[in-house]
Formats: sequence, structure tokens, C-alpha cells
Amino acid sequence: MSRPLLLVVPLLSAAVLAGEQTPAARPSPRGIDVGGMDPSVAPGDEFFLHANGAWLKRTEIPADKSAWGAFNILTEESTVRTRALVEAAATSAASPGSNERKVGDFFSSFMDETTVEGRGLEPLRPKLAAVAAIQDRKGLAQAIGQALRLDVDPLNNTNFQTSRLFGFWVSADLNAPERYTGYLFQGGLGLPDREYYLNPNPKMGAAREAYQRHIAKVLTLAGVADPGAKARRIFALEMEMAKVHASRAESLEVKRARAWKRTEFSKHAPGFEWAAFFEAAGLKAQPELIVWHPKAVTGLAALAAKQPLGTWKEWLTFHTIDRSAPILPRAFAEEAFAFYGKTLTGQPQQSDRWKRGVAATNVVLSDAVGQMYVQRYFPPESKAQVEAMVHNIIAAFGKRIDALAWMNPQTKARAKEKLTTLYVGVGYPEKWTDYAAYEVVRNDLYGNMERFGVFELRRALARLGKPVDKTEWCMSPQTVNAVNLPLQNAMNFPAAILEPPFFDPLATAAVNYGGIGTVIGHEISHSFDDQGALFDAQGKLSNWWTPEDYAHFESSGARLAAQYDSYKPFPDLAVNGKQTLSENIADVAGLSAAHAAWQLSLGGKPAPVVDGVSGDQQFFLSYAQVWRTKMREPLLRQQVIADGHAPSQYRGDAVRNIDPWYQAFDVKPGQALYLAPPERIQVW
Repeated sequence: MSRPLLLVVPLLSAAVLAGEQTPAARPSPRGIDVGGMDPSVAPGDEFFLHANGAWLKRTEIPADKSAWGAFNILTEESTVRTRALVEAAATSAASPGSNERKVGDFFSSFMDETTVEGRGLEPLRPKLAAVAAIQDRKGLAQAIGQALRLDVDPLNNTNFQTSRLFGFWVSADLNAPERYTGYLFQGGLGLPDREYYLNPNPKMGAAREAYQRHIAKVLTLAGVADPGAKARRIFALEMEMAKVHASRAESLEVKRARAWKRTEFSKHAPGFEWAAFFEAAGLKAQPELIVWHPKAVTGLAALAAKQPLGTWKEWLTFHTIDRSAPILPRAFAEEAFAFYGKTLTGQPQQSDRWKRGVAATNVVLSDAVGQMYVQRYFPPESKAQVEAMVHNIIAAFGKRIDALAWMNPQTKARAKEKLTTLYVGVGYPEKWTDYAAYEVVRNDLYGNMERFGVFELRRALARLGKPVDKTEWCMSPQTVNAVNLPLQNAMNFPAAILEPPFFDPLATAAVNYGGIGTVIGHEISHSFDDQGALFDAQGKLSNWWTPEDYAHFESSGARLAAQYDSYKPFPDLAVNGKQTLSENIADVAGLSAAHAAWQLSLGGKPAPVVDGVSGDQQFFLSYAQVWRTKMREPLLRQQVIADGHAPSQYRGDAVRNIDPWYQAFDVKPGQALYLAPPERIQVW
């Protein structure tokens, strides 16, 4: 599984943002996209459609994409901008070893298809030979340890379970947040989630059959003998893995995590040669690791002992090839897209190679590209204006805490302490990654990717036991997203999202607070959602609540989860309110905080009316329009099953819990979204 959502809480999942887009006109900057609205739909019946109905009717999802919306359109602009930067770097006379030279050389290596085709599978031969040479369970553990990498995948850009048996991440320690520690979590699956293996729904059954065909095709392309039989055994092994995996909702429960001493892994998870694994992974000196999925790790260790060694070698062979498919000859890249893109997300056409090259460069040399990006595209004035908005929204959130009638003064004081120690990064990080130790060779794409994996792992291992830097970012400035880092009590707002329709320095305050303001409020609220509320001002897993207050908080969360349980994007598939609870709390609380901050920003003056649209209406329409999205059915199903975010239409309809929305649009009893005041859920 990709790293636990609790460690990093993004505004939007990578599954929704995956891939680049075909250029298209953005909504008119300066204000609301009136032409994208559908006035025939009453705001009180379906507000998302009222705000976006005309846009949804006339918009086609580009052939090289499985979703299309405000985030995607802005991502396309960032991609086009970044392309200009990396192509300029590729043709510049930058000095060897400089960041600009590395960016240009890496992008050039990705675009050099002739060399990739000519080398064939030769770059993979040493790894495949090492797998073939495994003789015993110790050798298996060594191979799995050697394959360990951080959850950074510039090739596939998915939220899938990592195809490595165990995922690894370095972050602040749950129990001692002043230092970095290592996290181990479940992995091993090639399909997006355990539900794809275990759910009897015919749609899931079709995905399972297609995956087995994909395994066989990859093995066939690689010249592996008897691919059909091997594919069946590999899939059967992953089916057993899925049975011991934690569910998506269980993965959000931080209290399940356990700190295991390295010397006690054999006791907690017998059957696996842990000493050999830790030695090969470079973790033999780490005194303990936090195991996010204890039962799953125990179950996977047992499978390592029980399942035939030959089947494990077949599994390793397949994933060694499949993981590298995008940087192998075209036949492998096309097969990978045919399954992971076309079958699992419904995307008809693979994105152009230059787009894939930009995406890979953005991950591998994220800060090097980011420095170029902000110098060219992010003015200091925008940074200052957004930082002022952050200050106002934090202040408004604090006032909301003060006004909570149900919360005791003791709990309020602890909540306010957490709010005042929150670190907020806007635009770009204070410190940039040093790439001096990362070697990039212009005509060696495979080697560049391998050296990147080693570089990232070594950089992470070097942090173990060291003091935590709260200002460290986990997103590049050119990323259209935002993130809350609960263990650091910190947030990042990259430069690329600070553009219309989210933020426009010339738009009304109502539009900006309804756009980027609700994003800021959302991320602030993550520090107080059902997961973030478990951490104190220092980021430590600590109960700072009185029993009565926490009981009230949990009760409100349960009511909100029940509200989202009622949403069904398909007749056979409903939203999981518990699985999406953190994001739903953040949406509702963020809306309230941003609206309050906007009103404070007016200084008692009336909000300007624009084209007959009141300030309150501008605020809520702006919010709904940043969530406008069309998504192909396979990807939407994947999101509902495997993601912590509710589909965009239900995020847009979160306004039904906000009192001022009712007055702004004259919403009455009997309309579909109407909730009586006691039923409107205000967790914060």
C-alpha cells in the first residue's frame, strides 16, 4: 500500500491527478464561471450540478486522461510550463553536475527512445539473474530487502499497493515526534487494493481476470517460459496476501500501529528471515521500526515461510519487470498502460512521451525543477497575499474553537496550542534538496532511475534518529495539490495550486476565500480531523481531550460518516463514510473556517456584488467550481473503493452542512440537500 494517509494528507489523491492533460481553456479568472453553471438545477437539490452542470454537459474527458476537472486543467498548465523549463535545460550549456544540467540530462534520457529500444531488457538482466539465483528463504529475504525503496514512484504515479512485499517510509516518530524513525507497512499487491482481490462484485472479478492476463503478457514479452501457469501462481500468491492485508479504513486507524524492536521481529512475525532482510535493506542498525499494519506484516511473514519458494521467485520476476515497464522498450510500456491505464482507470489513450518525461523529471529532481518553476512563475506578491489569507483563516479557526459550547476550557487550550504551533509553507520550501550525490547520465534512463532509488533511500536512512525538520516539504512547488503533515504539525501549499480558479490576486475576496481559502481551511482542519485530533501540538500521539469532549467529537464524526454512507455514485457501490471521514471533516470544517475568515476580511463592510451574484453566493460557487470533475467509471470505482477522498460531487455538496449557504441560496425544506439545523454537522 502507498504510505499510510495519516503520514501525509493530500487535498486530492494521486489516482485522480495521475497523468497529464490535453490543454483546455480554464474558467474565466477574476470570478465565477457563470457560463459553466446550470440554473435549471436548484441549488438546494444538487448544488454541485447547479454550479457546474453546463460545464459537465459540454466537457469531454481528453483521450489521454481518466479524469478532467479544475485540478487537471491547472496541472496541464503546470506541465506545459515545466516542459519549457526542462527542454531549455536539455539544450543549455549548464556546467556538469549543476542542477540545471541534471534536469536536462534526465529529461533527455527519458526522451531517448532509440537507446531504450536498443538496450531491450539488458538493464534488467542482473536483477533477473539475482532472482533466479535465490536458493533458500534467507536469499528470498535478502532479495526483498534489496528491493526496498521509499514510496516514491515516478513511473506509475498511482496509489496502488506497492508491489514490494513491505513498504517503507521515514517520518517523525509517532511517540517521539522530535526525531525521525522508519515505518514498515503492508505491500505486495499489483491491484489497487485488497478489495480488488476479495470483493465478489463482477466488476472486481473482471479486473482480476484482466490482471492475470497482464501478468502472463508481461512474462511473455520477457521471454519467460510457461507464462500462463506462472501468472496463475503469482495471482494466487497475491490473493493470499490480500487476505491478510488491512482494509483501507483500517489503515487509517493509527492506534493499530506498533513500535517493534528490530530484534523482536521474528517473535512478532515469525517465518521470515528478518535479519537477512534488515541487512540487505540497510536497516541493521535501526533499533526499532513502527509497523503500521502489524497483523498484515505477521501474515505476510507467515506466507513467506509457507508458500513455495519457486512461486516467490516467479512473483519477484514479474514485479521486477512490471515495475520498470515505463522505462523499458515500447512493448512493455504499452502493455503496462493497457492494464493500469486503460483497464483500471478507463483511459483510452496513453499520454505523450514528453508528458511522461516531465512527470518523471518532476519526481526525480522535484526541487531542482521547483527552483526554476518558482523563479519564473510565482511572484512574491502572490506568496504574501496567500500567507495573509492563511493567517486570517488560522485566526478564524481559533475563534471557532473559542465559540464551541460543547468543549471544555482545558481541551480548548490544548487545541489552541496546536493551532498556534502549526507550520505553514506557501509556494516552496525554505530549504532545497541537495542533489550533489545523485548522478545523472544523459543516455542512461534505466540507470538514472536506479540511482534515484538508491539516492532517495540513502537520504532517508541518513535521517533516521536525527531531529525532525518541521519545514521539510513532501510536495514539489510545481504540484497542483496541498498537504497536511500531522506528525510535523505542518502544511504545504505548492506554488502551482496558487493560480486561478483557486487563487487570483485580482479576484474578489469571496472568490479567493471560496477557492484557495477553503483549501487552506481544509488542510488546517486536518490537524483536527478524526486522525489529526489524536496528535498534540508537538505532533506526538497523545490524548489531549477530556473524555466528555472526545465522546462528543466522535459522535459528530459518526453522524458525518453516516451522511456520506448514503451517497451512491453507482447502484452497486456506495461511499464509505468511515474511510472518507478525515477528508469529509476537513471539507466541512474548512468551509466554515474559510467563510468566517472571509467575513472578517471585509472589516464590517458589505461584500461587493458582481454581475448580480452576492458575496456569499460567490464564495460557495467558487468552492463548488474548484471541485468540478468528470471521471471515467473505472477510475471513479477505484476511488470509491481504495481512496480516502469522497468523489468530487459529494465534496461540492458539503455546503449542506453550512448555515450561511442556506440563506445565500434560499434553500428550503423539501429540497434534496436540505438538512434541518440540528442535522447539519459542524464537527468544529
